[in-house]
Amino acid sequence: MVSLLDGLGGAVSPRLALRRAARYRERGRVGDAFRLLSRAARAGIPEAEFQVGRCYLEGAGVPVSRADAVRWLERAGQHGFVEAQALLATLHLHGLVAKPGQGGAASVFASNQGAAEPDHAAAARWARMAAEGGSADGQALLGYILTSGPETLRNLDEAREWYRKSAEAGSPQGALGYALALGQVQGGEEHNRVIVDWLKKAAEAELPTALFLLGEITDRGFCVEADRAAATDFYRRAAEKGHRSGQARYGLALMQGAGVPANPTDGESWLRKAALAGDPEAAALVGDLYAKGGALPPNYAEAAMWFRRASEAGHKGAARALGMLYLTGAGVPRDQREAAHWFRISAQAGDTRAQVDLANLVRQGAGGAEDALRTREWFEQAAASGDLVAAFNFGVCLAEGVGIERDDRKAAEWLRRAADGVVNAQYWYGRMLLEGRGIDANAEEGRAWIGRAAAQGMVEAEVAVAELMLNARGGPKDHAGALALFEKAAGRGHVGAMFACGAMWGGGHDVPMDRAVAQRWFRAAAERGHAYAQMMLGRYLARGLAGECDPEQARQWLERAVGQGLAEARADLAGLPLPPASEDQPTEAEAEAAAQAAGR
Repeated sequence: MVSLLDGLGGAVSPRLALRRAARYRERGRVGDAFRLLSRAARAGIPEAEFQVGRCYLEGAGVPVSRADAVRWLERAGQHGFVEAQALLATLHLHGLVAKPGQGGAASVFASNQGAAEPDHAAAARWARMAAEGGSADGQALLGYILTSGPETLRNLDEAREWYRKSAEAGSPQGALGYALALGQVQGGEEHNRVIVDWLKKAAEAELPTALFLLGEITDRGFCVEADRAAATDFYRRAAEKGHRSGQARYGLALMQGAGVPANPTDGESWLRKAALAGDPEAAALVGDLYAKGGALPPNYAEAAMWFRRASEAGHKGAARALGMLYLTGAGVPRDQREAAHWFRISAQAGDTRAQVDLANLVRQGAGGAEDALRTREWFEQAAASGDLVAAFNFGVCLAEGVGIERDDRKAAEWLRRAADGVVNAQYWYGRMLLEGRGIDANAEEGRAWIGRAAAQGMVEAEVAVAELMLNARGGPKDHAGALALFEKAAGRGHVGAMFACGAMWGGGHDVPMDRAVAQRWFRAAAERGHAYAQMMLGRYLARGLAGECDPEQARQWLERAVGQGLAEARADLAGLPLPPASEDQPTEAEAEAAAQAAGR
């Protein structure tokens, strides 16, 4: 119940009205509070002007009106009320105040709806007033503007000093800003400990960025004892407060069981939240999950969607992954031009694997002359700096005329340089020595270089060395060694090696003949589309060379070989007996009679 003295005091004393308004607000009587605040504000009391501005901003006892809020806050700020000054700086920083000269729709928009463009200059002016007036929040705001505002306003040294004052005054935002500002300055162990201490003070106030950074520090053991579980808990707290990088790290921790029991379902959910909030790394991780599959088969269409989201946010690895999907037609239509587009984006962002992928497409005729020139320049620049992989790729460009006039001599020089550390370069350089391209032919040395690549597991090199052993080129003949290499390469999926195994087991070589084994290898290669293997399998089945005689199956394989343009298989096909007539299939005599009848 309000006393008579309170009622009379509101009418007589603006300051008493201000005090009584505070009591009304505590009781939830916001309308009565606003009327008393208005009376005190019209009397020129700065605190009342500030409170009236807050009421208009929050819709407390009066309809929301940003324009009226700003008008009263400016009156309070001009009267030196630092809280109003700090709030005005925040409003200008978020584009919630119409700039001078904005009228019509722009004014209405800035007054009561969404944000317009930030006004950093006005924000800095009000923040400086509040900072110089002793407001810890104003000092933190000014530090932020001097750090992250337009170049014309930046002053990192001054920003660091304002952050320090704000932090020492107890502002969590100031503590975070000061820690970040100190992190831009090189220092020793004690300096780093100070940074961590200020971050801890900011984290005590549950600031999401501070929680996330403490998670990273604890994860790495930076000036604190490394503790994966504690780090993951910091990530969780940041994630629950909406910090997208915290969501990504917490989601990844749940996926991997890092510092927390593994929970792939919740992990994916957190990664999705981070991705939808715009975190490119999280979007790329979700894409990887769908591309690799888990308990369920991969979903390449879903992977493509997430890779695209990450790519458009600047993730170079996701751009390359999306290019690979277009190259293979997994989840998206097969399209070399689209693949080249995403490889190009990834390559321009510095992904060296994408540079190689783009170069390979250029060699196949996809991509344009500009891509050829660009990839050659990437490789040449990196090669000149000593990158052996780039030296190999530059050598290939020279050998095949990609983005540059073909030059076998220079190609051989770069490939030789790269061969000291790059397996593919050893193979290429060995082939150039065998062929005498850009260098004097030397079969022995060529075989030795290709042998080095084969010894390190390069399948193409294994097959090439086996062929050299078979033909006694560049060294002694060794059919047993050749067969061993062919079988090794065949076991890893090399179709040509499968055919070679069949040919060697089939006889005529310095190894025991076993036509059953030969037929198995011919079948393996034939099923993978090797035309000569299809012909040989047809011959084996037609003649029963391995004990199995099946003319009909032989016909099918020979027809497939002929369909691939292998003329040699035609004679085998012609030598097969005609297939027997069935009840549904007319005999030759019946077919001839039918033709004559049709002619009449």
